[in-house]
Amino acid sequence: MGKLTYDSTLTADFDDRVLAHIQVVVGAKLRRGESFYFSWRDDPKSGDGRSTIWMHPSIPVAYKYFGSRSPSLNREWIEALMATANSSGGLQIVPEPHSPAIVPPIETDLVAHHPASSKE
Repeated sequence: MGKLTYDSTLTADFDDRVLAHIQVVVGAKLRRGESFYFSWRDDPKSGDGRSTIWMHPSIPVAYKYFGSRSPSLNREWIEALMATANSSGGLQIVPEPHSPAIVPPIETDLVAHHPASSKE
């Protein structure tokens, strides 16, 4: 189980594969300066409710993965997740399509993708 940490105060557990797909979608939206809601179902151990956060480029987000290998990414799933993120309801985790269009794993280090850290 990986962890998403939001604003250094809230943490949520997600399967590493789910978290990798969330990271791609969140990163794409925040890179464009877009704010949006992100909602998910809480673990039944913590009450089986729902959580929603307002994702904004100025609020820090961190991703911590349990496994040492980057999961392969499903392009169709990323597109489905992005469609929810672009809706008025915001990003919601939808089931992964069964016939995945797999793309190679990406480096999950956000610093590598931060504009201030790139040398152009």
